[in-house]
Amino acid sequence: MRKVLLSTLSATALLTTLCADVVVKAKASTLKFSGTHYLGYVHKNPQSEDSSDYFETRRNYFQVKAYINNRPNDYMRLTLDTHTLKEGEVNVRLKYAYLYLDEIFANTGVEIGQVHRPWIDYEEHHGWNYRSIAKVFLESKQGAHFTNSADKGVNFKTKTEVFTSELAVVNGEGYHGADNEGESGLSYEWRLTSSLYGSGKKHVKSSDVYADISFLGQYNTKKLKNDEDFVWYGVHAVYNQPEFLIAGMYVSADKKGAVNNSITGSGWSINGEYRPVFRWTLLGRYDSFSTDNDKDREQYIAGVAYSYSKNVKFIANLFHSDPDTNKDDDATDKYMLTAEVKW
Repeated sequence: MRKVLLSTLSATALLTTLCADVVVKAKASTLKFSGTHYLGYVHKNPQSEDSSDYFETRRNYFQVKAYINNRPNDYMRLTLDTHTLKEGEVNVRLKYAYLYLDEIFANTGVEIGQVHRPWIDYEEHHGWNYRSIAKVFLESKQGAHFTNSADKGVNFKTKTEVFTSELAVVNGEGYHGADNEGESGLSYEWRLTSSLYGSGKKHVKSSDVYADISFLGQYNTKKLKNDEDFVWYGVHAVYNQPEFLIAGMYVSADKKGAVNNSITGSGWSINGEYRPVFRWTLLGRYDSFSTDNDKDREQYIAGVAYSYSKNVKFIANLFHSDPDTNKDDDATDKYMLTAEVKW
């Protein structure tokens, strides 16, 4: 026992000595590092001859915030994201890179750079808590598939106890879209949310009671020659208490002047959680979107989640989509196991 103790003390002393010469310098008062990882196993099309099984690192986000001296709530944020290409290669791309300046107006700050678009981040923290297994309805290929989570531009973010909003002007193609030669125009995007229980300033958790109603949308004038503006809008409502969550939305979209296309249309989504016992959650979601060219899309998601700790969650779930409307020949049935890790 004495030898083990001496060995442990020696290892600690060695580590301390090695780290004593490491110096970290920054022109910021504080550096805050964090990471999020979605690690999973997938079984596709179990009833088909094309069935397949594989493990994946679905997403890996690495983030640093550099807080600016003498301005405790101002910071520069950089977020990197790994993404697996169809060929199997994993690449790293820039997700967020923005300067946040707090309280430039009353209760309002601004992001400048590659910023949040107004809707997706809100829903992933208030209504759909399982980005590790599925994108939200507005981003999912089997859902509305209108938008994504980041873009270059500015985003004005207002927070009060009873009202929050985001008003953004961005390029319009999204953070992983290409800037095409000859394009013109910008995208004007918004989220206006009434927090009925006064939770607007909180980072809400599943143990909180909150109810929100939101009006959201986008007027996208980004276009090539002869293209038309793309306009969509929607309403969303969510109610949460420790035992359950229920959320739903309706959206309508119009590619101005275009006919027989898969963007113009309308749809809805509903999802819920039931938390019968401590750490365990049953979850479900249904998406439906009807298009101008009758290439309607729908999907079902059902699963169970277990919170192993405040940093780790395990999820088992299944997907089903209508084989007649499945987009991009993706699997119509999938079984997934996921470890969601945050630090």
